[in-house]
Amino acid sequence: MIPQSFIQDLLNRIDIVDVIEGHVPLKKAGANYIACCPFHGEKTPSFTVSPTKQFYHCFGCGAHGTAVSFMMEYIGMDFISAINDLASRVGMQVPASEKKEYEGSSGFKASGENKESSSQNMFETMSTITKFYKDQLKCSERGISYLKKRGLTGETAARFGIGYSPAGWQNLAEIFPDYESPILVKIGMVKENEEKKRYDRFRDRIMFPILNLKGKVVGFGGRIIEKDEPKYLNSPETPLFEKGQELYNLFAARRAIRDANKALVVEGYMDVVVLSQYNIEYAVATLGTATTPRHVQKLLRQTDNIVFCFDGDDAGKKAAWRALENSLAQFVDGKNISFLFLPEGEDPDSYVQKFGKDSFEELIDQALPLSIFLFQRLSEKINLQTSEGRTKLVENSKPLLTQITAPILSLMLIKRLAELSGINQEELESLLQIKRVSSPLRRSRILRPSPMSPCRWLIQILLHDPDYSSKLDRELLSECVENSDEKAAILSLIKFIDAHPIVGENTAIPSVITYFYDSPHRELLEKAEGSTLSWDNEIDLEAEFNGALARLKEMKYKQRMTKLQNKSLNMLTSDEKKELQRLAVLLG
Repeated sequence: MIPQSFIQDLLNRIDIVDVIEGHVPLKKAGANYIACCPFHGEKTPSFTVSPTKQFYHCFGCGAHGTAVSFMMEYIGMDFISAINDLASRVGMQVPASEKKEYEGSSGFKASGENKESSSQNMFETMSTITKFYKDQLKCSERGISYLKKRGLTGETAARFGIGYSPAGWQNLAEIFPDYESPILVKIGMVKENEEKKRYDRFRDRIMFPILNLKGKVVGFGGRIIEKDEPKYLNSPETPLFEKGQELYNLFAARRAIRDANKALVVEGYMDVVVLSQYNIEYAVATLGTATTPRHVQKLLRQTDNIVFCFDGDDAGKKAAWRALENSLAQFVDGKNISFLFLPEGEDPDSYVQKFGKDSFEELIDQALPLSIFLFQRLSEKINLQTSEGRTKLVENSKPLLTQITAPILSLMLIKRLAELSGINQEELESLLQIKRVSSPLRRSRILRPSPMSPCRWLIQILLHDPDYSSKLDRELLSECVENSDEKAAILSLIKFIDAHPIVGENTAIPSVITYFYDSPHRELLEKAEGSTLSWDNEIDLEAEFNGALARLKEMKYKQRMTKLQNKSLNMLTSDEKKELQRLAVLLG
């Protein structure tokens, strides 16, 4: 991998303001710069760039990162391309040996590798396989003929990296002499039967590589050419690939999604590819699975508008309903989620080829908003003219409405249900056990932030000045009974700081968010770092640091006191009785 020391040095030399200003007009606002966020549509600027801290943060959509992540998220570069681009601007040379490791090889690393190098080895292996499939398509009349029949051009196939897996059983042995290596099974490209004999998972299929948000291939979708097998075969769940997390074409479509301010979610790889050929480039597809909450979260980070597109048959409506159910808890006021049902017998691929781009986009503009589709579907086969029918509607609505956390949407849906059921709104809220957290008159009270935990406060201090890591009481922190996510995040942050000490006068650690890009702690750390934007030189970090530690000690003492108090008095030893008295004095 590219050393963190190199990335840190690069980010210390690069001026993030110069990088972003080349694409987004920035306006000076005190010590920082502001703009309308390039990652979501807005009229009032909430996108802030800090030249001192060298990161950007949007208080609207939560977009956050360094110059590297901006090049990846906004320009659409992969990680290595972003590093190379920024390095060339300041005359730095990416270490040759590290660069070569990223660019892929057909060999396997030795056993005993650590987790990080193992992941890199898996990515390299997937890259080698992708190239192999692309080369196979070039000399496959069968594969080329199929794609031409489906209306694809060679340019489109190349742009999506489409390939072909030959019909043989062990074609990958041609490029991997060590066909018995466990990594091929680990990444899902080779299977073993009961006799431990190996064979390629994908055979005689058109291959669609699936990229993650770093532009790395994590899996494949294989489309059968004949019709005597399941139409699509997808990579299994692997350390690189989770179907419920990835969306086909999201990496390449991000720029188009931002420009169009919408994302179109379709069901098939070919739908995405053909739509792109007709200049509808903001389409993505789920990967042989229902839409998940994680899919919705990822898309709402990219745009304010999601349009789910399904066939108009019963199967399409069921798939749309599952998408709606998984969207409710993720919905944010100000966003829009809608549903498009195509005419019977049509899918996006066939429709756009028959009627063209303009006609298809007219259908998108007519998509049903979530609120309308919700009650339309709930009201099916129910007679709302009867008390029993209206009762059934209310009962069916309850498990859905209670999932919604967006205050305004929740209020609007409850009002609509009140109209349909004929029940007074307050009575309805009582029946559904829904708290009126959305009332505008009470909103300021409802949205009041809860007190910050000591771990969260310490995370912000360490991101602002990592030198405080050396002053931390590590034992106290490990015994902390705080929120497990925050505790895990601060322990990971401390490990990073210990491994990558700051050199020179600059106390910032701009590479930290780049390092945690694929980490489960990423979102928490981004929010914490964004909160430090309002900090200035007048903040008494020493006092805040000591206060957080004191709070941790208090929590530790209370935990111990509770444990002792739960024992019966005659079961306490003399030392424990003294300890209990001492704790009572300490806690006042």
